Amino acid sequence: MISWAIFATFIVLMILGVPIGVALTLAGAVAIGGADLGWLSIPNNFYAGIAKYPLLALPMFVLVGAVFDRSGVARRLVDFGVAIVGRGPGMLPLIAVGVAMFLGGISGSGPATAAAVGGVMLGAMYRAGYPPAYSATVIGAAASVDILIPPSIAFIVYSVLVPGASVPALFAAGIIPGILAGVALMIPAVWLARHHGFGATEEAVPRPPLLRALRDASWGLFAPVLILGGMRLGWFTPTEAAVVAAVYGLFVGMVIYRTIGPRDLLEIFVDAAETSGVILIIIALASIFAYAVNTLGIVDPITRIAQDYGLGSYAALATIVVVLLLVGMVLDGVSIFLIFVPLLVPLMRIYNWDPVWFGVLMTFMVAIGQFTPPVAVNLMVSARLAGVRIEQTAGWAVWFVFSMLVLLVVLIAIPELALWMPRALGY
Repeated sequence: MISWAIFATFIVLMILGVPIGVALTLAGAVAIGGADLGWLSIPNNFYAGIAKYPLLALPMFVLVGAVFDRSGVARRLVDFGVAIVGRGPGMLPLIAVGVAMFLGGISGSGPATAAAVGGVMLGAMYRAGYPPAYSATVIGAAASVDILIPPSIAFIVYSVLVPGASVPALFAAGIIPGILAGVALMIPAVWLARHHGFGATEEAVPRPPLLRALRDASWGLFAPVLILGGMRLGWFTPTEAAVVAAVYGLFVGMVIYRTIGPRDLLEIFVDAAETSGVILIIIALASIFAYAVNTLGIVDPITRIAQDYGLGSYAALATIVVVLLLVGMVLDGVSIFLIFVPLLVPLMRIYNWDPVWFGVLMTFMVAIGQFTPPVAVNLMVSARLAGVRIEQTAGWAVWFVFSMLVLLVVLIAIPELALWMPRALGY
């Protein structure tokens, strides 16, 4: 009875438009009250949900995204990409995906990357003859890869929710799938551009000198080397790496490029604080829901059904993929993790799925949802910058979603694509 009450309460509140964090809290409170678990468990779990060391990295990486968004690194990386691959039909979309992947190795924030890359690339792609809806789709899809390439805010949240999945192991596991995801997006981006004859005037724009472009972009190129290399060499932990990245970004923006002034700092800090505050409050509120689900064994009937009906590992995974892809169309990534991870951990144990591998799969599915209409946070950012409605991007998004789904099947069939790197690095 309590199981029905908690989920019915949550679904009704979501339909009524109640914020996700409040809906999770009220649903959890209904279960806690009905099972007489003690009302003090609500504030205790609210505090315990965010009183975790790995979460200290989250606001700092949000700040890193805000700093590099303002620093002008994206524009210099675009010039460097053009200097390498040149200009021609399909080259600007390819560069947009590449730059988004690289920025993912700095901040790990999809919306921040969509804003940074979109601010630089959309105008250039429009002048080169690319339709705004197509350009917005390419940038929105490319920015979704950021949550796979370390450092990743999504991996930090997942590591807090799942025992046995450390942040360094998840960061390492995301490298190869993140790179493959970028390649999977480049293929339809270039093919669509050439198939429809987009970018006909691209070659008329002069190609920047390679050495000058490399010199200008060198400070941005060094950022992921500093972050990931420092963690691997043991100079700092992932949490400390976030602080180092933020200080480095401020140094590059204020001293090297001089695109950030003292007056800009307050706005940057406020934006980062607001974003971080929203995420952390949702995590804290969702901890109440997770406590009720785990303590009352609400997921046990689901696991028993899977066992009684002899549902195999691949059949269970296929069901999870369908559900998460559908949910990803209407919920943001953090909410998906907070709602579904407590429900899926028992299944993970039954089928002996590696928690790191499963974390990469979940993050991959969330990445697809970030550019799948009707609610696609990255696509919303890029579409707004391009001046188009999000429904205008749906026809283009289908191709990128299909390409990512093919890669998702490959990752399920070959777990070593995610697990080889953490094992090789000893995590």
